[in-house]
Amino acid sequence: MCVRNFCSGIRKGARDRSDLWNFDDPFILSGARERVRRAATSKDALCIIAAISSGVTELRAKSAGVSKNGFRRSGQQTFGLSPADVRTLRALKTPARIQRFIDELTYQYANTAWSPQRVLRERKGHCMEGALVAAAALRVNGHPPLLMDLEGVHDDDHVVALYREHGLWGGIAKSNFAGLRFRAPVYRTLRELAMSYFEHYYNLRGERTLRSWSRAVNLKRLDSEHWMTSEEDVWCVPELLIATPHYPLFPDKVARTLPRLDRRSFEAGMHGWVKH
Repeated sequence: MCVRNFCSGIRKGARDRSDLWNFDDPFILSGARERVRRAATSKDALCIIAAISSGVTELRAKSAGVSKNGFRRSGQQTFGLSPADVRTLRALKTPARIQRFIDELTYQYANTAWSPQRVLRERKGHCMEGALVAAAALRVNGHPPLLMDLEGVHDDDHVVALYREHGLWGGIAKSNFAGLRFRAPVYRTLRELAMSYFEHYYNLRGERTLRSWSRAVNLKRLDSEHWMTSEEDVWCVPELLIATPHYPLFPDKVARTLPRLDRRSFEAGMHGWVKH
């Protein structure tokens, strides 16, 4: 049957049975009920179809407890996370609580890029995965999911989740090195925040290895890749961090003359380090 004949039949049915529409039908919700009433009165078949479709959509959203915009009826967005994971992250209401939570995750030495959902299930993760959990926790509590990449030489990169309070920057990070973790929000610029990690950023030879920092990366750009919930490795995150512009902390001639860390500072920073 062609669309034209189908609509013609509905128009005829509307003329013959407009008085039979049940506007109190529980399947026709709120605004959709009024749209069906107007459509039936006007005998417009296309309007009737659209109104019924709208009612079905509202019913499905209501039964799922989620609005058409992806928010729960409480007005809080879930970002595709399970109710249990949302509760876990929403309970981390301050950056300090988030830091304590990711500190308690078992540090894993693996070539992985797990999403926050998978890290929450496995209860382990490395530097970048800890930063992703922190970014997810900040997001469900109303902050943008921001990351900064710290780049070293003869060393691994380090990823920091960013937050701002009163216009000042702070950081949340997971690391085996004691000094590469939390930063209170007292830094006016991202460069200041990055420099606060310099003395604590060294390799096992005692070389100071931090060289550059990236601009803030908003992970909202990767929502289409499901970075918060994917069961596959989210390599899109490190790829985006690497592609983001980085800025040197100091000239190369300064880097070439940097002294190695003294023994006392070295041992202090290794507190909590786990050999792999």
